[in-house]
Amino acid sequence: MKNRRDFLKSTVLGTGALSLTPFFNAFGATPAQQAFPKRFVFIRKSNGERPNEVALPSLTAQEKALEDKKLPFELDLRDRELPVYLRALDKHKDNLCILQGLSCMMSENGHYSFSSIMGAYKSNKNSLSGIKRATIDFELAKLFPSPFGHVELSLTGNYSAFRSGIVSGYSASGPHQRNYCYADPQTAFNELFGAVTNPGIVDTDNAMFKFLESEESFKAGILKGYEKLKLSNHIDSIEATVSRNLKLSKMADIIGKHIPQINKIHANGGINASYPEKQSAMTDILIAALVTGLTNVVTYTIDELSTPIRGLPGNEGDLISIHSLGHGGGYSGVSSDKVRENIRIGQIQQVARIVEGLKAVPEGKGSMFDNTMIMYFPEGGETHHGFGLEAPCVIMAGNNCNLDIAGRYFRVPYHGTKGHKTIGNWYTTLLNAHGNPIKHYGDLDLEMSRKKLDQTGSIKEFIAWYAKHRALNLWEPTARMMCWCLEHRVAEALGLSMGRVEGRAAAPPLVGQAARVRPVPLTAHCLLGTFLWREENR
Repeated sequence: MKNRRDFLKSTVLGTGALSLTPFFNAFGATPAQQAFPKRFVFIRKSNGERPNEVALPSLTAQEKALEDKKLPFELDLRDRELPVYLRALDKHKDNLCILQGLSCMMSENGHYSFSSIMGAYKSNKNSLSGIKRATIDFELAKLFPSPFGHVELSLTGNYSAFRSGIVSGYSASGPHQRNYCYADPQTAFNELFGAVTNPGIVDTDNAMFKFLESEESFKAGILKGYEKLKLSNHIDSIEATVSRNLKLSKMADIIGKHIPQINKIHANGGINASYPEKQSAMTDILIAALVTGLTNVVTYTIDELSTPIRGLPGNEGDLISIHSLGHGGGYSGVSSDKVRENIRIGQIQQVARIVEGLKAVPEGKGSMFDNTMIMYFPEGGETHHGFGLEAPCVIMAGNNCNLDIAGRYFRVPYHGTKGHKTIGNWYTTLLNAHGNPIKHYGDLDLEMSRKKLDQTGSIKEFIAWYAKHRALNLWEPTARMMCWCLEHRVAEALGLSMGRVEGRAAAPPLVGQAARVRPVPLTAHCLLGTFLWREENR
């Protein structure tokens, strides 16, 4: 027996798809294909991201006035000059989005945000009890499963030396569950690609895990509270690792074709490797982890205040403290602002390498980058001692991105004003656009709540299917006529009367713009997309 979804696919789409496909394509409305997973890269940086440094240098006088007053507007990036530190992305402007004005006051700000910037909550100075929920990267990883599920990388340290090995991370798989991360390139390489470079280690691991699981299960009977929870998580991790090793052994051929080459300088934690050398090696590993399908989600802490910066172009002989830079300290006659810019230049060069690395790998009718989003953002708001009033975000969005943001510069309404958007709205948008119908992700902003301003839900104007439906008021009358018969068929399947179908609704406003008053009929495209989306997310 056919359900309503099957009925639509076999009648509405089945009988008319051949004739309507070119018509849909003309408006960018090709039915979605899920043959390939979506991929997400979150790149966290420290020391804030000052909005004026992200603003375009080529703004007109009118646009600059809006930017300076933090009033909402949007523009096309493709014919604009980019800030100096973003120029490695010049040839990828079609995929670039600069998003200004998001706030993150519900998370920790200042020196460190710990897990909070990825989870939209106060983390209570990195305490286990302060981790309220799975962070956004883990939520997305659930939607696009992979052998490793989620990979976290970091280049952090104690001001004089880098961390190495496997250490505590900043992402979280659930409440009170801190993730681990790979703190140096060689460790990341060994852990991610060891099943291929050293197959015997898998059998050894599996035998050890079997022993540990029996030991831990025995202890579980006598422990309580957080200790029991941590132990339960440990046992789950053991089981997951055994399962993962089995999957990796079956992927050996494809992994073997894309194993990155790691310089010997990174051996034993790479104590003599410079910051640029570590960055480059981590980028190679990140690209390979995505290309081989080991993971579809990577979180990368590219620096924090205690990261020891050695070998930075322009200051090659200096050991630079990012914390000192935040307080205005320069090095060897180079101002703190210029050193900070040089650090960002190097980091964005790595973003460009990720984009180009994925664009070089074919996937379907395009490349792997088509199904990838990369987000580069500050962990602590707008400056060194940030308040979280603004958290500028640089985004690279592939051609098949589920969000309608590529090639554009957005400034959303300022914090505490009508229409303002928080990181909670942004994360809700990512989840809603990729199959999680959550009403709102993250904690609410207290100032917005005090003013009784709406702050829940996604930024609907960014979601691609919503944007396509919004464009219906631009369709030619002949296009509307082509959908008339299909509209009746869809309405019949939904059990609606044509009186309801022919109702009219106002087109939604763009970010920060007044609502349009021109009415838009609910045509077949809108009905069909809404119906299938609802059925997919039941």
